[in-house]
Amino acid sequence: MTGAHDHDGGGGHGHTHGVSADSDKRLLTAALALILAFMAGEIVVGVLARSIALISDAAHMLTDAASIALALVAMRLAARPPRGGYTYGLTRAEILSAQANGITLLVLSAWLTYEAVRRLIHPPEVTGGMVLGTALAGVVVNLGASWLIGRANRDSLNVEGVFQHIVTDLYAFIATAVAGLVVILTGFGRADAIASLIVVALMVRAGAGLVRDSGRIFLEAAPAGLSPERIGQALAGRPHVVEVHDLHIWQITSGMPAASAHVLVALGEDCHAVRHDLEHVLEQDYQIHHTTLQVDHASEQLLTIERRHCDDPHGPAHRRN
Repeated sequence: MTGAHDHDGGGGHGHTHGVSADSDKRLLTAALALILAFMAGEIVVGVLARSIALISDAAHMLTDAASIALALVAMRLAARPPRGGYTYGLTRAEILSAQANGITLLVLSAWLTYEAVRRLIHPPEVTGGMVLGTALAGVVVNLGASWLIGRANRDSLNVEGVFQHIVTDLYAFIATAVAGLVVILTGFGRADAIASLIVVALMVRAGAGLVRDSGRIFLEAAPAGLSPERIGQALAGRPHVVEVHDLHIWQITSGMPAASAHVLVALGEDCHAVRHDLEHVLEQDYQIHHTTLQVDHASEQLLTIERRHCDDPHGPAHRRN
């Protein structure tokens, strides 16, 4: 007997986060307007003050604005219903957006590293007062933007990518403010470039994390915190289950894990009841709502000799210990 069941925990993705998609869009749009207004002023002040830290902050804010705009476009695409060959819709558009944000942070950090090192070797004259004033204003603006985006659904890697951009920029302004104060008090012009290098370290950390997490989804790796080996053993340990193999666990998009497996059930037992039990385990214990389980009765031959049920198995077979 074979049973294949695709279970989605309640309409759409089967997940609720307490924040609607429309609310996310409004929050991100408000943050975008705030950042664009401040960025324009910061570029002017950075050029006048000859501050690489301020200019780097402005460049980062430009990527912030681009990341928010990209996230908004990705949200619109991801909301489209499945059609044609896109059986999951365009939900991974948000993962593309997150990966683009991560790559942008890494590329920008390389350019800023070059500029900061160059200015460490040949430091220009920096107007500390203008740097300090603008940086403090930037702290306020980024606190506001961080608060807005922090209220959105950060379970989405798309939103988390934007949030990482904004928080990194907040740290950058704090470092720049400290550098401006050092320049005012001591005249040490290299403090500006040192602050920029601190920002670069934060950008690399955030960018690498986004590229890693989005890459895991594209490569269909198991979500962080979910061990296929442990889940396979847990399923194989359920009543009347003889073997679980071809177990695959992946993420369709952030916050939407999925699983599929071939399950062999003891002869004479109810395959449907076993399948429902396994679906319940996956949903309640591992928060996997989207499951496809093929369920068959184990043959007498399989029960008496060590042989796989499938001619082309993928991954290990899990059996009751």
